Amino acid sequence: MSEFELDGLEVEIDEDGFIIDPECWNEDVAKAFAAAEGIEELIDEHWRVINYLRDHYQQFQVAPMISKLCKETGCSLKRIYELFPAGPAQGACKVAGLPKPRGCV
Repeated sequence: MSEFELDGLEVEIDEDGFIIDPECWNEDVAKAFAAAEGIEELIDEHWRVINYLRDHYQQFQVAPMISKLCKETGCSLKRIYELFPAGPAQGACKVAGLPKPRGCV
């Protein structure tokens, strides 16, 4: 495990760069993770996906399946990849501050 500091907040991440404790996440952390993924600016569509992922995780303690993510956010899988080039798990879930998903997202 390693960590990074952002405005005095130490955020622990695993070897793949996923946050260990989702409670340490905030919008500034999301922006830092996005920048590390090559996403220059988070637009409304990014936030719709991020907020959906966070809400789903808080309710069920697991990331949603890809089909549910697309249906509930109104974003096609192609659009998810345009927004998060690393994909729904490696990109979107990481930026949303979820732990590394197990299996399919």
